[in-house]
Amino acid sequence: MEHLEIELKFYVSEFDSLRARLTSLGAARTGQPALEHNIRYETEDDRLLKNKCLLRLRKDRQTILTFKSPPPQKDERFKVYRELEVSVSDFETMDAILNALGFFRRQVYEKRRETWQLNHALLCLDAMPFGSFLEIEGRPDTITQIILDLGFEWEQRILANYLGMFETLKKEEG
Repeated sequence: MEHLEIELKFYVSEFDSLRARLTSLGAARTGQPALEHNIRYETEDDRLLKNKCLLRLRKDRQTILTFKSPPPQKDERFKVYRELEVSVSDFETMDAILNALGFFRRQVYEKRRETWQLNHALLCLDAMPFGSFLEIEGRPDTITQIILDLGFEWEQRILANYLGMFETLKKEEG
């Protein structure tokens, strides 16, 4: 199994009308909104970044360790990564293990996430300090149909991850 994560993001000005559109399409909210605490790790020589990889520890209702790397084949239409995830029982201990292995905290960030399910796709309403976004994760054909159903413009899709978006914003805003 390839463990591919295929997704797109869209900037949204507010969530209320989006929630109404999701409900009208038959989407179901899964659980309550949660505050996520995320740590992105790196090596002293930036090996992960140079190889376009990401190592992240996330804590919300549970703790997940994630490793992302480039996929075997690139699809320019979507953000695609090979993604490996595992549940971890203890956030602080996993952080200590990663530090002991030579990884250090490169970025720490939080977001408020509300998740929905529609046609075997995961839709995340993410509130970040620099804006609100809809992230759609699923198969390419399903994502494309949801975009059409929601009335989003394909050209407005965002392929960057939140950390990349934040770095761009920092450069633009000084």
